[in-house]
Amino acid sequence: MSILAWIILGLIAGFIGSKIVNKSGEGMLLDIVLGIVGAVVGGFIFNFFGAAGVTGLNIYSMIVAVIGAVVVLWIYRAIAR
Repeated sequence: MSILAWIILGLIAGFIGSKIVNKSGEGMLLDIVLGIVGAVVGGFIFNFFGAAGVTGLNIYSMIVAVIGAVVVLWIYRAIAR
């Protein structure tokens, strides 16, 4: 995937993950970073359980990235408290 695709996927996944966890976005830059990190974490989680991780800019990868972003945001909020 290109850098632009990672940024787009990260922005969307981070925003959706932020809305799921705390009902408000964290800001555009943090949402992008959260989404990209979430995509990587989600890929590791899905690979651990035998499923494919992020495969490109598609719906399946978005679901993987959102799940990863929710996990990363949940850990971030637990540590920040």
